[in-house]
Amino acid sequence: MNTIGKLFTLTSFGESHGSAIGGVVDGMPAGIPVDMEFIQQELDRRRPGQSSIVTPRKESDRVEFLSGVFEGKTTGTPIGFVVRNENQHSSDYDNLRDLYRPSHADYTYQCKYGCRDHRGGGRSSARETIARCVAGALAKLVLRHLGIEVWAYTSQVGELSLPGDYRSYDRAEIEKNAVRCPDAEMARQMEAYIARVKSEGDTVGGVITGVISGVPAGLGEPVFNKLHAALGSAMLGINAVKGFEYGMGFAGARCRGSQVNDVFESHDGRITTRTNYSGGIQGGISNGEDIYFRVAFKPVATLLRDIETVDTQGNPVVLKAKGRHDPCVLPRAVPVVEAMAAMVILDYYLLAQSHKL
Repeated sequence: MNTIGKLFTLTSFGESHGSAIGGVVDGMPAGIPVDMEFIQQELDRRRPGQSSIVTPRKESDRVEFLSGVFEGKTTGTPIGFVVRNENQHSSDYDNLRDLYRPSHADYTYQCKYGCRDHRGGGRSSARETIARCVAGALAKLVLRHLGIEVWAYTSQVGELSLPGDYRSYDRAEIEKNAVRCPDAEMARQMEAYIARVKSEGDTVGGVITGVISGVPAGLGEPVFNKLHAALGSAMLGINAVKGFEYGMGFAGARCRGSQVNDVFESHDGRITTRTNYSGGIQGGISNGEDIYFRVAFKPVATLLRDIETVDTQGNPVVLKAKGRHDPCVLPRAVPVVEAMAAMVILDYYLLAQSHKL
């Protein structure tokens, strides 16, 4: 499917080398001021060509709203938008027409549809995430009114990893470096490592940490639509994502219950937890504490070196990749993670309004 959400929904369309990427957002509350500068800023954080450690493809990524906005505010009707593709080098992909790139969606798309767009991966390209960033920015505008904040940062590149959790760092530092890491010294190391990997024609993966603060208790469903399941589904729907964990995650498998129980306390009439191993979600429902999670990204599959593969007839060939590619997706994926989280939280906030009068 090409739609996410139940009440706040995004339906996206477009391909990497088509005329545009776009979408339709439905369920956006009426009367919300549309901060175009903020929305464009969110797109600029995702766009290519930002630094020497991302793809040099040059795109302005200017969003054009077609409907649902009048006199600077949302009308409550569907918001249609497009972002024009301006800098396609489709000829760079001519040699991919009759072969399958390792670890890409070429073969699986062919099996599913019986045809595929070989230019930059077509619909499977990460350029589709532009639509998610537009919708996520709109969701953030609503969450801002509700006192809910969503932010993320690069916490690991390859074997380089920040030692502390999100409370150990100043989020104001995230946008001060190309890697979007809140620790300046680690950011320098990460950037140098990505540059070295790129010079070798290779790629590297890593982890993005996401945080959602100000979430009221009571969001989420008790069985099949648990809040963490929705967040996991959203994150695993991002290109190159291979893993998701929230709260203590897999580290909890090494612990005893006595070590990780979140004891309840009361402060000025508000119930809180002494610790937050649960990651702000218990029984599939938010408990009012910070929601935090980690998203693992694999290394980019396109290597700028010779790679063995097969053609569409099954004959062995050597792929000589061309084009402009990211050596590491982490820096540009940070706003995408934020966008997906914002859409999920707004959707579940709206759903929660229907549970009681």
